[in-house]
Amino acid sequence: MTDEYTDEERRILEFLHESVEKGERYFRAKNIANHLGLSSKQVGVRLPELAEKTEDVDIEKWSRSKSTTWRVEPA
Repeated sequence: MTDEYTDEERRILEFLHESVEKGERYFRAKNIANHLGLSSKQVGVRLPELAEKTEDVDIEKWSRSKSTTWRVEPA
């Protein structure tokens, strides 16, 4: 990963990449935030941005009734 990512973005991408390698595909910002010690808002704001600029993984927004679920696939 290059310097185009902030520290928080790098941490989120590393978490997603490792989780996808283990076979996980669906995530909520709250769960990612809890694992990384961030707020769900910090993660939720960055996921759409990362979906646009990363080529490491494919991030797609999947809606649920009360909170957004994100589907992440290997790139």
